[in-house]
Amino acid sequence: MQKLTNKEEEIMHILWMLKKAFVKDVLAEINEDKPHYNTLSTIIRNLEEKVYVSYNAFGKTHQYYPIVSKEAYRKRFMNSAIDNYFNSSYKNVVSFFAKEEKISVEELKEIISLIENKNPS
Repeated sequence: MQKLTNKEEEIMHILWMLKKAFVKDVLAEINEDKPHYNTLSTIIRNLEEKVYVSYNAFGKTHQYYPIVSKEAYRKRFMNSAIDNYFNSSYKNVVSFFAKEEKISVEELKEIISLIENKNPS
């Protein structure tokens, strides 16, 4: 799976939400920094070349749809981030969020409970 640019990732989130869309449908969902139609079309074709999307042809118009699931992309993205920024350590990830005060004690207890219930003694 090739790495996506920020704009490609933004477009993928729209396609995951819409499930199937023409370029004009994707364009309608972009609120800020709206690209020109042709620019967006090029970005979507790049996503096709990277094998993230495919299309159904309707004459000269294409309706695009994701062929990489959001879950598969999330898994790849998270594994890559953990490997690259946290030395492949989930403990380092949790410690980072705790130090940044992005996770509460209650949330940590929930995580511990999930782990304990998944791996019964």
